[in-house]
Amino acid sequence: MINQYKFEDGPELRDLFITVDDPESHITAIETFITYRVVTKTTRGEFDSSEYEVRRRYQDFLWLKSKLEEAHPTLIIPPLPEKFIMRGMVERFSDEFIETRRKALHKFLNRIADHPTLTFNEDFKIFLTAQAWELSSHKKQGPGLLSRMGQTVRAVASSVRGTVKNRPEMFTEMNNYMETFSQKINLLDKIAHRIYKEEREYFNEMKEYGPIHTLWSASEEDIAESLKGVAGCIDRCCRATEKRMAGLSEHLLPVLHEYVLYTEILMGVLKRRDQIQGELDSKVDALANKKTEKDLFSEEIGKLEDKVERANNALKADWDRWKQNMQWDMRSTFTNVAENNLRYYEECLATWESFLASQRVALHVDEDSEDRP
Repeated sequence: MINQYKFEDGPELRDLFITVDDPESHITAIETFITYRVVTKTTRGEFDSSEYEVRRRYQDFLWLKSKLEEAHPTLIIPPLPEKFIMRGMVERFSDEFIETRRKALHKFLNRIADHPTLTFNEDFKIFLTAQAWELSSHKKQGPGLLSRMGQTVRAVASSVRGTVKNRPEMFTEMNNYMETFSQKINLLDKIAHRIYKEEREYFNEMKEYGPIHTLWSASEEDIAESLKGVAGCIDRCCRATEKRMAGLSEHLLPVLHEYVLYTEILMGVLKRRDQIQGELDSKVDALANKKTEKDLFSEEIGKLEDKVERANNALKADWDRWKQNMQWDMRSTFTNVAENNLRYYEECLATWESFLASQRVALHVDEDSEDRP
């Protein structure tokens, strides 16, 4: 879980704890939606209380993510789960879907809480503390300065074309890394979902396979015990398979898919950095062609240079932090999968070895009986 992650600040300095739980379904004349309880406990002085409890729906989380991106265009904002179901894995509003989303929303908020900059964002604080009507009122307020800065960056996007001329090599390397990472993580995500689907089909077949031996034993008195033994082995392997599937569903699939979403976010962050760089480059080019107003252009260029430097520094620091967390997540996830697989095969092997041993004993008893006069 996210609360167990060891970040640079160290767990002993953590002063903000968030839990997302207790989903509730709401049905109105025009829509059906789920709200989740968000409980916050903190020792921070900027909070008026040490504990808050609010209810939030998915669109509130979307609003928060949008505000964070506007305020911090070159920081890596954690991903949210998609609004709609992917791959036909589960039905919308099913218990499985709601629980999967709850866990993802819980991780989203805790990743923000553990981020050295995002954790102090004012909109994040409002999200955690404001009652529903207060949050709704806050959403209706016009965009502030940070929001307008975000809009400016997006507006520049339409004017920036092609490769940025003065992009530092570091950010070209980041872009190349993410292209490769995106290919690999998307492939792993696709294969993992296919494995889970095949495992589920195998599990469903096994649930029908075992009882057949039990039914057969009723009409085969001489081998009834053997047939019941096979049925018991299949049943135990079936339960082991179910546990293995739960491990894939709870640990492997969510992590892989979260990093699929992270690749989209990071490519967007790199693009926004390039847009800020492109704005500076265009002003430098304009200054070179201007014979008048050079002082005004020089002042604008100075401000843009500061803006680019801040964007670069923010992204560099966040990139290092993201890679560290990603590598920890991947090692932890693959280790967990390996341990689950090992337990699964050991359990199934021990089950069938025990059955074989009992059958050998039974065969020896039968042979001894036949040899007696």
